[in-house]
Amino acid sequence: MNTQKIALITGGSRGLGKDMALRLAQNGVDIILTYNSNREKAEEVADEIRKLGQKAAIFPLNTADTGTFNKFFGQVSDHLEKETGRPNFDFLINNAGTALYAPFSETTEEQLDDMINIHFKGVFLLTQKALPFLNDGGRVINISSGLARFSLNGSSAYASMKGAIEVLTRYLAKELGPRKITANVVAPGAIETDFGGGHVRDNKEVNDNVAGATALGRVGLPEDIGGVVAFLCSPEARWINAQRIEISGGMYI
Repeated sequence: MNTQKIALITGGSRGLGKDMALRLAQNGVDIILTYNSNREKAEEVADEIRKLGQKAAIFPLNTADTGTFNKFFGQVSDHLEKETGRPNFDFLINNAGTALYAPFSETTEEQLDDMINIHFKGVFLLTQKALPFLNDGGRVINISSGLARFSLNGSSAYASMKGAIEVLTRYLAKELGPRKITANVVAPGAIETDFGGGHVRDNKEVNDNVAGATALGRVGLPEDIGGVVAFLCSPEARWINAQRIEISGGMYI
């Protein structure tokens, strides 16, 4: 019986997804990661994973384009059949996403639709399509945000989708429980990445404000997040279910 664990991470070519992939690989997990447009960066991450001694494969995926999900899982399952003799994987990490900074009064219907499609509908339906390939005893990890707990101007649409994801995760935990699949939420605070055009990383005023609002006195880094996701995929985390784990350094407490 093949006991090698495999994780599927959406949006794994940069930022938080990249760190999640590398930390899981360090724990001996093989990785399948998706990218939306930057294949070169995804290849670089895959090479890093292979240098750690784990297998890695990359696939293009736009999580807002739900009509492509059947084809995507066909490609992934075919790859896994060839590599492992089975079409299944163990961990689904719904990480892919984009930012939106817009006042509530100025948020357009098109912007709202984008947020719904990427951050809620895409996660809902991708997870649904993944179920036949997700091993019993597996894990689903969804990514939320500190913005689902505290409120900052300009994030009403984005944060609302993350609130919906937190509710969905509890329902996944309930309904997938008979298969011994756990479902949890990781909610990062403000992190220095190129997310949202580097909004937190590159805007000194924003960076200073976040650091001042955080008990540990700094902005988060990608490497603050990946290890927690890796832990949730470990045997030690088997009894953690339907939980929201905020990783914000104590932001707005």
